[in-house]
Amino acid sequence: MKTETIQPMRRALPSYAWIGLMILLVGEIGLGLNVDLVATWFTPMMWTGFILFTDGLLARIKGQSWLTSRRREFPFLLLASVLIWLLFEIYNLRLQNWLYRGLPDRGFVRDFGYFWSFATIAPAVLIAAELVQALFRRYVHLSPGPTRVPLGPRWPWILLGIAFVAIPPLLPIPVARFTFGFVWVGFILLFDPINERLGSPNLRSELRSGFLGKVAALMAGGLLCGLLWEAWNFQALGADGGHWIYTIPQELHIFGLHYGQMPILGLLGFPPFAIEIYVLYQTVRSLLDVERILGRWDF
Repeated sequence: MKTETIQPMRRALPSYAWIGLMILLVGEIGLGLNVDLVATWFTPMMWTGFILFTDGLLARIKGQSWLTSRRREFPFLLLASVLIWLLFEIYNLRLQNWLYRGLPDRGFVRDFGYFWSFATIAPAVLIAAELVQALFRRYVHLSPGPTRVPLGPRWPWILLGIAFVAIPPLLPIPVARFTFGFVWVGFILLFDPINERLGSPNLRSELRSGFLGKVAALMAGGLLCGLLWEAWNFQALGADGGHWIYTIPQELHIFGLHYGQMPILGLLGFPPFAIEIYVLYQTVRSLLDVERILGRWDF
C-alpha cells in the first residue's frame, strides 16, 4: 500500500447536494421545535437529505454518481429498494424483531410513508459505500495482494444460503426471533454465487482475485448508515414521531448497552446488511434484464 499524491478537487459541489444539506438542517431544527409534520416524516426526510448530499459529494470526488450519470436507473433503484426491504418485512412477520410506531392513522398516508422510507434504504447504503470506496481510491492506492480468499465451488455456499433463509421462519417463534442474523447472511451466500454464474457483478470474483476494497467499502458504508439510522430513529422516538422499536429477545441486550434503541450487538448486523443490499440489487438487475436496457452497473 502506498499513499498517492493528493490532487485538489476542482469540481463544484452540485446544487442538489446543498439542497440535501438544507433538508438535513431543516429536519433537525424542525424536530427541535416540535413541528408535528417534521416529527412524523423525520426518518425518510433525513434520508432524502443524506442521499442528495452524499451523492453530491460522490459526484465531486469521483466525477460521476447516481444523480449525475445514472439518472435513468435511479428510479429503478428506488423501486428495487422497496421490493428488497419488503422481503425483510415478510420475514419480520414471523421473526418479530421490530414494530413501527407514531405513524399516520390514514392508510393511504401511512403507506406513502412506508414507500418513501423503504425507497431510501438501498440508495443510502450503496451511495455511502461508493463514497467510501471513492475516498479510498483518491487518497490511498490499493492493489490486489496475497489475500486471495479460497471460496471453493458455488454449490455448497448456495445450499448453506438456502438453509439460512429457509429454516428461521420454520422454527418456533421463541427460537426464530434469535435467527435474523442468519437471514442477513443467508441471502449473500445464496445469491452472490448465482450472480457469479450469471456473469453479473459479484463479490466472489473480487475476493478470489484479492480485491477486498469493495467488501470493505460496503461494510463501512453499512455501518455508517446503521449509526445514522439508529440516531435519527432515537431522535424521532424522543419527539413522539414516526419510529420503530425493537422487540428482540432480552438475551441479546448484552450488559444493557445500547446505541439509541439498538443493543450494541445489533450494530454488527449493518455491515453484512450492506453487502446483502448490493448482492440482492445485482440479482434483481439480472432477473429483470436491466443490464440490457441501462447497461452494466458496479462501483
